[in-house]
Amino acid sequence: MNEVLYTPWRMSYLVGNLPPISGCLFCTLPGHSDEDALIVHRGTTCYVLLNRFPYTNGHLMVTTYAHHALLSELSPAELAEMFDLAVACEITLRKVYSPHGLNLGINVGKSAGAGIADHIHLHVVPRWDGDTNFLSVTAGTRTVPEELPATRERLKSSFVLAGRV
Repeated sequence: MNEVLYTPWRMSYLVGNLPPISGCLFCTLPGHSDEDALIVHRGTTCYVLLNRFPYTNGHLMVTTYAHHALLSELSPAELAEMFDLAVACEITLRKVYSPHGLNLGINVGKSAGAGIADHIHLHVVPRWDGDTNFLSVTAGTRTVPEELPATRERLKSSFVLAGRV
């Protein structure tokens, strides 16, 4: 018998039926509680949060508090903190989830794949050997076995700052 994998929380994303957001999502989220916004760490110029529609467990994003569309618009302090936090994400994800590798990426502009093109953000995605995301390719569904609040709590309680952060 085949198992059925239900991911009802993704339906709003798949059909584009998300609640309306007034203004920029990344500018709005810091005004909410860490739990509601899925924020793992708040820095001085940047913060780390979970992707609400992750590719896999632990899919983090690092973004600035200030509204910038382009990497070239970041101040030296924002740029330094963004990449210091990317290092902290790497260390934390390796400690908590033991991935075999990580994808780090910044999509600049809508045509480059940015879901939120007007506010720069860096994705940090843990990956495991043999993880081919076959369901994404064949069924438009991802398997993410841990609920986001549990993932946020695991990562927040283990977040490891490194470097200049």
